[in-house]
Amino acid sequence: MQVDNGADAAQKLTPKGQATRERILEHAAGLIYRKGVHATNNELVRRSAGVSGSQLSHYFPTKESLVLAVIDWQADSVLGFHRSERFASFDTVEAFQDWADFFVLSGRPFEDGCSLGSLASEIVKTDLDVHDRLAEVFAQWREIFRAGLDRMRQLGRIGASADPARLADMFLAAYQGGTLLAQVARDIGPLQDALSAAVDHLRTFVTSDEQHMG
Repeated sequence: MQVDNGADAAQKLTPKGQATRERILEHAAGLIYRKGVHATNNELVRRSAGVSGSQLSHYFPTKESLVLAVIDWQADSVLGFHRSERFASFDTVEAFQDWADFFVLSGRPFEDGCSLGSLASEIVKTDLDVHDRLAEVFAQWREIFRAGLDRMRQLGRIGASADPARLADMFLAAYQGGTLLAQVARDIGPLQDALSAAVDHLRTFVTSDEQHMG
């Protein structure tokens, strides 16, 4: 993903410096998730990460720079997972089914929610100049789905009437909405229903030739 100058600078750090920066980000992300952006101040981050005030300001001179780095840190994990070989570039119905099954069977969204979704819900309430970066991250996540669906259409696995962009929005919305409802209900059922409905809808576009091959 595209990163800012702070992330570029992080690549030039010593191994010890990189470890310190990563520790700060991990603790800052946890605090933002539990307490929110507004309530996460330098003192809390400093104490949680076990660093001095000068160390914190060295790596992240402003709260905006810290929040931007947290966005990138969370995005690297989420987008990296979706780009892994596990889901075969999302160019088959089975890949989408495997993706849905992973989240339902793991129970992770029920326990922790979506790290990016939770972060987004906090950031949209602030006046920090980080909204564009967050939008870019979600656009990249959506593009992973859209590109796979577009390949499916080009390969004749789904019909020409399928709209990859709209289907990508559907999968992302089903996951985000289903995750939130699962957390509220403390029951994985809403997420399972949302993802199953999305996969079932995708199946309606599968071509007859592809069905015979399956």
